[in-house]
Parts: sequence; C-alpha cells; structure tokens
Amino acid sequence: MDVPRTVSRAEWLAARRQHLQREREFLRLRDELSAERRSLPRVRVDKTYRFEGPDGIETLDDLFAGRSQLIIYHFMFGPGWKEGCVGCSFLADHIDGARIHIEHRDITLVVVARAPLPQIEAFKERMGWRFKWVSSFRSDFNYDYHVSFTRDAMIMGTVYYNYEMREFVSEDLPGVSVFYKDPWGTVFHTYSAYGRDAELLCGAYNYIDLTPLGRQEEEGHWQAWVRHHDRYGS
Repeated sequence: MDVPRTVSRAEWLAARRQHLQREREFLRLRDELSAERRSLPRVRVDKTYRFEGPDGIETLDDLFAGRSQLIIYHFMFGPGWKEGCVGCSFLADHIDGARIHIEHRDITLVVVARAPLPQIEAFKERMGWRFKWVSSFRSDFNYDYHVSFTRDAMIMGTVYYNYEMREFVSEDLPGVSVFYKDPWGTVFHTYSAYGRDAELLCGAYNYIDLTPLGRQEEEGHWQAWVRHHDRYGS
C-alpha cells in the first residue's frame, strides 16, 4: 500500500476540501441512482409461495405483516448445512438494530433460507438474532428468484445468477429481493440484487471504509476475513 504523505494542517485541509467535492458528487449520484431504482418497472407476482416460520405456514402476502413494502434477504443456508453462510451472517448482524426504524417507514424485512425451520431456529438462537426468519424448504421461491439451483443446473456446471450465466459454485447464493403490495392487495416484485450488489446492507463496511487501511481485502477474496460473530475469539 502506498503510504500517504505527511503534511501540514493547512495542506491537509486543502486536500480534504478537494475530496469533499468528490464525496458530494458521489452523494448526488447515489440519490439519482436510488430515484432511478424506485422508478423501475415491476412484475406482478401471481404464484403462491408458502413458507414455514414461527407463526406456522405463511404466504408471501402474509410476510408483509400489514405493511405495503417487503424486503427479503435470501440467506445462504441449505438443508443439512452445519451452519449458515459466514458472509450472510455478517449482513444479518446488521438487521435487528435497523428493523424498528425501517418498520416505521412501512417496510417489513424477512430473512428466507431453504434450510428446514428447526435448523434455522437452532442457528438463529446460537447467533442471538431476533428478526423474522422463515424456511422455503418445500417452495420454489429460492429457485424462482435465482438464489438456489436445481440439480440439473449443478450438473451442467453453470447457473443463472446476478442476471447472467455463471460457473456453479454453491447450491445456494445470497441476494435481496423487494416486493410491493398495492392498496388492492396485488403483490409486485420490484427489485433484486445479488452478491456485492447487496453490500449496502452491511453497515460495518461504511465504518471500515472511513479508515486509512480500509477493508484490506485482496482481489478475489472478498470477505475472507469475516467470521461468525461468536468465532472471532479475543
């Protein structure tokens, strides 16, 4: 890593003000991108999906919990896995603190995984999470939203993920999908993002990115440093 120069306070202030203009431009562009995202077309969801959760069997419609907007995080945790994905767990650590705030903006957030409910609840208890997590074990939901892959696709060696054909690496991959329910009760799919495109949900990165050493992640080894929060040790 190139070591930055050590300068006087006046020189530092001049460089900081110059960078501030770039930060403000980035903020403006991000606001524009968010507005563009909100104006994307939407797809009506006509298929009935059923999930098993702590309240029993629920449909996608039920998961809205009386609100008009629903965010689903697709957690990498398949049937028989010993534990949930480390990267997904890193993201999930951010949910409980944010949940009360986003619920007051007419948004429900639910986590979905293919693992059976007892497997989910045991891991959730271990991690100390309180957010709602349901199982899509007997549902097409994960497959239809391109975060889980059929045996045929795995045999072929390529899967459709993040809007393109890619090499198969896992039977489940991460993502986030957003849905809207209109005043007449019709549900629409409005947005999905996958892999690093869902990184905005990881608030810890915003803190890390402020520091002089930054993420210290080698190319091709994204999140290699991350551990389950009960596995960092001292």
